[in-house]
Amino acid sequence: MDNPQTLADPWLLTPLPLYGHMTADDYADLGFMVGLEVHQQLLTKRKLFCRCPAGCYNSSVHHAEVLRHMRPTLSEMGEYDGTALMEFKTKKNIVYLLNNETVCTYEMDDAPPFEIDDLALDQSIAIGMLLGCNIVGEVHITRKQYLDGSIPTGFQRTAIIGTDGDIPFGHKNIHIRAVSIEEDSCREVSDKGHERVYRTDRLGMPLIETVTDPDMKTPEEARDVGQVIRHLARASGLVRTGSGAARQDVNVSVTGGTRIEIKGVSNLRAIPRLVHNEALRQRTLVGIKGELARRGITAESISDQGFDVTSCVNNTECKFITKAIKKGATVMAVPLPGFQGLLQLQTQPRTSFLKEFSDRIRVIACIDDLPNLALSTQEVPTLSSGEWDRVVRSCDVAPDVPVLVVWGRQKDVETAVREIAIRAREACEGVPQETRQALDDGTNGFERILPGADRMYPDTDLPPIPLLADRIQGIRSSLGLRPWERISRLKELAVGDDLAERLSRHRAWSLFDHLWGKPGTGNGGLTANQLASLLLDRSCPRPASKDAAGQWWQETLALIGTGAIIPEAVWLSDEVLLARLNEDEARGIFNKALENLPPGGPTEQQKKEDFAMQHLMKDLRGRVAGRTVRAWLVEVLS
Repeated sequence: MDNPQTLADPWLLTPLPLYGHMTADDYADLGFMVGLEVHQQLLTKRKLFCRCPAGCYNSSVHHAEVLRHMRPTLSEMGEYDGTALMEFKTKKNIVYLLNNETVCTYEMDDAPPFEIDDLALDQSIAIGMLLGCNIVGEVHITRKQYLDGSIPTGFQRTAIIGTDGDIPFGHKNIHIRAVSIEEDSCREVSDKGHERVYRTDRLGMPLIETVTDPDMKTPEEARDVGQVIRHLARASGLVRTGSGAARQDVNVSVTGGTRIEIKGVSNLRAIPRLVHNEALRQRTLVGIKGELARRGITAESISDQGFDVTSCVNNTECKFITKAIKKGATVMAVPLPGFQGLLQLQTQPRTSFLKEFSDRIRVIACIDDLPNLALSTQEVPTLSSGEWDRVVRSCDVAPDVPVLVVWGRQKDVETAVREIAIRAREACEGVPQETRQALDDGTNGFERILPGADRMYPDTDLPPIPLLADRIQGIRSSLGLRPWERISRLKELAVGDDLAERLSRHRAWSLFDHLWGKPGTGNGGLTANQLASLLLDRSCPRPASKDAAGQWWQETLALIGTGAIIPEAVWLSDEVLLARLNEDEARGIFNKALENLPPGGPTEQQKKEDFAMQHLMKDLRGRVAGRTVRAWLVEVLS
């Protein structure tokens, strides 16, 4: 085996830099680029193409099960999508758990779709406008093929709503490529072997997908732009919030690599480490491609022949192989000449190039009990040296050639052997086009082949929807300020930076906008900063309905404006606002409380004041301003 120190690419010889140890210039040298696909569920009562309720989750109760097997279909151009073919190879049994309250025959593809939900369509248009997009003149529903079982019909209905938008970010603009409306997929319950189980309660809920260009050049920019997009949608009041209501797909590439999609990132804080590690993975794979070319290894020179070595390891003391053989497993070996010293190279933290092969076997061959393969040159205990000698001789290769051993059901192992050869050939091309899964440790793993354009085709069940000028104008006239525009206005009103940032994306903004300028605000009343603080304080009263809240606050502000109550009174009670005391009444209560101060308090001046204030304010809080009471106290103590 070649000594790894003979590798030509210096990148392959040094430890990978951890996240936080690279500068913006370092990422620029890699040619690092990130784009986002932000998915957010719309706040509707019904699903997108049926009349089932949206947002009703049933985590434990189901009334029926449906079993399905998926198969690919030809595109309009007579081609099969690569992802669909890959999923077909897995031979999965797809089980759906159905609840009567949240599923119907449309979702099982046994009835045609209803017309698109008008409220959801209007909401998606509004968010497209907020993102600065050009709204389409006619909405065309298309089908996007999914064979992983996440949608029982095998396809998702989707439509582009707007294109070519922009949002400000720092000193540049982020280009919004498109905004689409689509139906959500099922929730995965389990995925083991050849069976995958889903719940259908989330299926069909309307959501929007916002796709950016790859304009982010550092990991932190990717996180922060995602935050801007999510804040804008939340500030609109048109999307759901809470666990599972929003998630991101992240597209990453470096020079010499390709666009890799990392799916289902639910936490924005996880993005920087994920995209950093994916950039390192791609750069390492580019280096491996160059090393294989230097050694004269081509895709054509790699054989997909496997060797049955079950008899060579039949009595092995390797526990996981012995356990599999007792269940009737076949053991096969695949030699990889020319890959000496490459399979152990680090591609991500705690992750080697070998895992790329293990992931393919796990996902496509459904051999998912780990470990699912062993390597002859790996420095971990697996087979004995004598058993490895017999395995290598059975493959008729030199002793230094790395040999992969995989075990399982015969058909699964045969699939695994082919996938090992496919992945080895892809190594000669560099970075294969894949969709990858975000893992909890900040790394990622193979999920499926990256879908292509062949999986999209027109929907023949639903006609185009013209967007008339009156409808578009009505939606545009109802739009409020975007978060960054709200911040600008709040700063003009002398609201502090932190309060302005919070209020700009909070549901209380509409109430602030409604109340500011009413009696009790501005000159002689609450300042904008005070009003913002009151509206954001969780202990303040919150009437159940929006109309009731507006009326309550108007009446309260009028009382503050006339001096009948002080602002602090709003914090103290959900029902009764304490009346303001006149100075004589307040002084009387103050003097009496002062006489009854507990003995033995602190002697240091500041602590003495604080100790006294705790007792004095018990009867005065909400009826006299705290700063007034402290001024009286300082006067007495002096």
